[in-house]
Amino acid sequence: MTAYLWTPPAPASLAVRGTDARLPVNRLFFVGRNYHAHAQEMGVSVDKATARPFYFTKSPVHLVDSGATVPYPPETQNFHYEMEWVAVLGRGGFRVPAERAHELIYGYAAGLDMTRRDVQLRLRDKGHPWCLGKDVEGSAVCGEVLPMPGTVLEQGEIVLEVNGAVRQRADLGLLIWNLRELIADLSLFYHLQPGDVIYTGTPEGVGPVQPGDRLHGRVAGVGEVHLTIGPAESAASAG
Repeated sequence: MTAYLWTPPAPASLAVRGTDARLPVNRLFFVGRNYHAHAQEMGVSVDKATARPFYFTKSPVHLVDSGATVPYPPETQNFHYEMEWVAVLGRGGFRVPAERAHELIYGYAAGLDMTRRDVQLRLRDKGHPWCLGKDVEGSAVCGEVLPMPGTVLEQGEIVLEVNGAVRQRADLGLLIWNLRELIADLSLFYHLQPGDVIYTGTPEGVGPVQPGDRLHGRVAGVGEVHLTIGPAESAASAG
């Protein structure tokens, strides 16, 4: 038995519909600018004929279950929501052809990629990595996983409400790169593993939240995700 200097954290995991057993999470991949309208609202355009998908990652320790309350994070005045359709892999693969990508899928969930937008844009404009803007504590929110092994969804409404008002609405059919293409492309760079999680991109309509805001997102045929924004931590409480 391995001896540790202190107790290691519990592994990241997700709830699964229909069972008390939780799904162990390996890695969190996020796809950037995968809806044309969102890319445009971020000041860029995407030409699929000449571009490839791009990704960033978050530490699995930042994963939180739907229904959580997360504090407004430090060092930002522009904390944004990004509603996403989430795919969870149940099998591994390397250099997987797109036509076989469905074989890796375990199921799906609704998720939120919360972002320090002001920090992200400042880093982007300087040509620096986005880590401080994206890899934020409590910023990878995920609902329960709906098992759908081997199934690829081609369409379905994706919606986010903030305090009951719709802020984002689109369809999975509007993805620039579909899920088969994303899995195949990622598998060129990584040996994909069971428990790898892919946040597939956010539609247009991203915007800021404030302490006290309640977020409710849903992906048709998949599930829902809920989040409450708590107050910022004071210096005293942080210490």
